[in-house]
Amino acid sequence: MAIPHARPGEVIDLRPLGERLAQSRSHALIKTHALELIRVVLPAGQDFPPHSVYGEVTLLCIEGRVRVKAEAGEQELAAGELVLLPAQDIHAVRALEDASLLMTVQTPPGLPGSGSSTLKG
Repeated sequence: MAIPHARPGEVIDLRPLGERLAQSRSHALIKTHALELIRVVLPAGQDFPPHSVYGEVTLLCIEGRVRVKAEAGEQELAAGELVLLPAQDIHAVRALEDASLLMTVQTPPGLPGSGSSTLKG
């Protein structure tokens, strides 16, 4: 069964999951031809392995704390902090605490993978 994506005008709740974090899973929120928003849920110690996507990426830490390793260096994000990663940047994320993030992927029209967060590499 496919997970439904939000429709134009539909309100999406991005508040911290709090006590529900441990039972939650990552899922796509919005997907259009050039934009994808995904709520990424990572338990403490879990890795999102090195990968890249064709579009620019933002990672907004909603709750918890993560370490982001990217070509430009390594950063820690805490709740309320955001980082921009260039298109095709190889990056990895490790949860230092139970965490949820909002990942936004913007793919310029006409590029391979447009409208998809298809991993490369």
